[in-house]
Amino acid sequence: MSKVRKKSKSNTFNYNQNRKKLKKKFRKKANPRIENKQIRDAWDPSKSLTRNLQDMGLVSDPNRNLPIKKESLLGLRKERTAPAPVVIKPYVVNQLEEEANLPVTDTKTLSSDLIMYAQHMIREHKDNYKAMARDEKNYYQDTPKQIKRKINEYKRCHSQHYDAFVASLATPMSH
Repeated sequence: MSKVRKKSKSNTFNYNQNRKKLKKKFRKKANPRIENKQIRDAWDPSKSLTRNLQDMGLVSDPNRNLPIKKESLLGLRKERTAPAPVVIKPYVVNQLEEEANLPVTDTKTLSSDLIMYAQHMIREHKDNYKAMARDEKNYYQDTPKQIKRKINEYKRCHSQHYDAFVASLATPMSH
């Protein structure tokens, strides 16, 4: 008696898969979006990744371009000099350097409630963080270290505001 062979499943259309979605997913994986504007503008899709980066004066593998120099047993250093790649698009590196040299602005701000809280604590208790922890305005029952961290954040984010506040505390109020 011979064995019954299974018939291989013929390729039939799968109605449960969204073909449009699959195509989009494949395209996205094949051509990932380059986040950096300068590199994206200079990118040539017909070239490979290494060739594109080399044309821009960048490297894809720093280990290959900057090898670690090894000393031989005799104490002589072997210098391997790779031929310098020809940079076709040097403006990309210049633009990246300009962008890197721009000063970074700290955009973090604190909520007005937290500013009021920090000012109240400083006004009432100066530098005594343990007393601040026992204060009745300490609704969230912050520990002395948490309060100290919040006040330091206030000092860092709003330094001019803090300096003006401390100066107003130093001058005696006249009624």
